[in-house]
Amino acid sequence: MIWAIDSSATTPLRDQIVTCIRKAITTGQLAVGDPLPPAAELGEALSVDRNTVLAAYHRLRDAGVLEFRRGRGVRVAHTTTPTAVVVTAANHLISIGRTHGMDRDQLIQLIRELT
Repeated sequence: MIWAIDSSATTPLRDQIVTCIRKAITTGQLAVGDPLPPAAELGEALSVDRNTVLAAYHRLRDAGVLEFRRGRGVRVAHTTTPTAVVVTAANHLISIGRTHGMDRDQLIQLIRELT
């Protein structure tokens, strides 16, 4: 697992770690049942405090993505189809945009400006 975080970014380190783990699941680097490194080990590898890693792990546990098992460590509990989640959110955005008189090109431009 080679993950990179940017300590100078405005995004909190915890959220960057969450994003790395979700991306690893999405790309198939991690699958259901796969173990994650202990928080202290990952923290050392990323040059962050282990509590930051634990906060990321807890956030993903609360979302049902990870499970904590005594004696087995932290493992991937569930994988979601990110495409389905994104499609749902995109449909919601389109609906809101139309309600406010925005067309397709305006929504695309808005997304480009935000990314």
